[in-house]
Amino acid sequence: MPNAIETRGRRFQLFLIKPSHYDDDGYVIRWWRAMIPSNSLAALYGIASDCAERQVLGPDVAIDIHAIDETNTRVDVPAILRAFEANGGLGLVAMVGVQSNQYPRALDLARPFRDKGIAVAMGGFHVSGCLSMLDGQAVELDACRQMGIAMFAGEAEGRLDRVLQDAAAGTLEPLYNFMNDLPSIEATPAPFLPKPYVSRTLGLSTSFDAGRGCPYQCSFCTIINVQGRKSRFRSADDVEALVRMNWAQGISKFFITDDNFARNKEWESIFDRLIQLREVDGIPLGLMIQVDTLCHKIPNFIEKSKRAGVTRVFIGLENVNPDNLSAAKKRQNKITEYRKMLLAWKAEGIITLAGYILGFPSDTPESIRRDIRILQEELPLDVIEFFCLTPLPGSEDHQTLWKKGVAMEKDLNIYDVEHVCTAHEKMTKAEWEAIYQEAWSLYYSRDHMRTLIRRAVATGVPVASLVKVLVSFATTVRLENVHPLQSGLLRLMHPSERRPTLAPLPAWKFWPRFAWKTVRTHALLAGEIVRLVATAYRIAKDPASKTYSDPALTPVAEDDEQTLSLFTKTSGGQASVTHVKKVAQLTGAGRAA
Repeated sequence: MPNAIETRGRRFQLFLIKPSHYDDDGYVIRWWRAMIPSNSLAALYGIASDCAERQVLGPDVAIDIHAIDETNTRVDVPAILRAFEANGGLGLVAMVGVQSNQYPRALDLARPFRDKGIAVAMGGFHVSGCLSMLDGQAVELDACRQMGIAMFAGEAEGRLDRVLQDAAAGTLEPLYNFMNDLPSIEATPAPFLPKPYVSRTLGLSTSFDAGRGCPYQCSFCTIINVQGRKSRFRSADDVEALVRMNWAQGISKFFITDDNFARNKEWESIFDRLIQLREVDGIPLGLMIQVDTLCHKIPNFIEKSKRAGVTRVFIGLENVNPDNLSAAKKRQNKITEYRKMLLAWKAEGIITLAGYILGFPSDTPESIRRDIRILQEELPLDVIEFFCLTPLPGSEDHQTLWKKGVAMEKDLNIYDVEHVCTAHEKMTKAEWEAIYQEAWSLYYSRDHMRTLIRRAVATGVPVASLVKVLVSFATTVRLENVHPLQSGLLRLMHPSERRPTLAPLPAWKFWPRFAWKTVRTHALLAGEIVRLVATAYRIAKDPASKTYSDPALTPVAEDDEQTLSLFTKTSGGQASVTHVKKVAQLTGAGRAA
């Protein structure tokens, strides 16, 4: 559904494409309905719409804007080529929000357009991160130069005008580098996608960033080197405007993509405005946010999250071993606060999700199995997302290994935090890969999912919502061999979308295989859904479920550090407890701190 300002003159074709990437068999990962909306695509669409309204190419040139998220929409290259041909080649294909694992696919998509002389630009974390942390040529950036693809580093607010004007004039530059000049995002065009695009995500949800940048120094993270360590924010007025704009088309579910919304200095004014929109204006907001492990210490933060419509919260837990957290420079995570924080969210009936990274220096298969048992038994978490520690281009970890000449996998397609990309001191590649696969089945065992449902019933967490999430996270890796965050409903494939470096399968082989896999996968999935729904129904009907308790739900006690494995079994656990006690004594705060 293109967006255009009508004029009687020429029409500039702007195709905003968010690439997917290839699975292990070489096929593009695409779904009928994808799990996660693309905020990069929404942000660029909003900025481009503003450019069209302001007629930045002049009053006689209309801008037709087409948005394609390849995780839910097939990129029809011949149709796009016909659109350019019909308009004299005037326009730009923009690969937006390209991450390192999507970079090979983005290049493959760009090739037929460049072969026809169509202008192509590429931006996102890979280009920006490599230019920020490396020498400007490393990690295949020269491929863009050789193909004549313009690279865009930084953020597009206030800068897209120039790129569109250059593309229209045929003078697109090889590089637009704004990494040293990150813009304010207050009162800028809001991230927005028309409903036909949003309807291709599960739950009719969209996204926006209320802030960018992060003050912390996690060595595995690319955000601090792409969006900067100085935080920038949208105002409550900005957020209200974008919520109303979406509600006008019937959309009220949002993923707020701030890496850490709890550190957004405008969080309270934004929440107050969202509370007003929800409680006074009757907009049925449903929000997912990302926070750190100390957010419960902010007065009123969790309570206002609930009133504002937060139903799910993603927490950057990362690990339960303090030695691993310290090695990754994630010193802001205090394991002594984990249970307090999680119980605070649980008290509000909000589903908790946590990222957990496997492959830190102290990890072994045995220690990972132990730590998963600790997570299950002692932390009231609902959902855990496992990741492999990956030296992502743009991170300090990658820069350090690159400077030292340490071997890393050359295929960027597998830099998706699911695959092993460099060596580990205590695990072979095969052991690391095996424990990653095993971690999902360990955590999402049938016994533990029953426990999670019991906890939900006892604490007021919406059981139906939890079951939906558990179905995805318990089955996706096993059935689809992709991470749940890359999943969706009904996998779509086409033989023409296989990676060019792999031999294409003839149609008579491809389609029967695809049909059989689809039927088998959905039969197994249906069985899992029936089993979980039946389990949830039985637990919900059991009167004893209302008073269920276990060590994870037990209020934090003074002797936790002597009794819980979280503190006694991890190598740095006791050191963390000792440190907290020492700080408390020095500050005179005592145990009340």
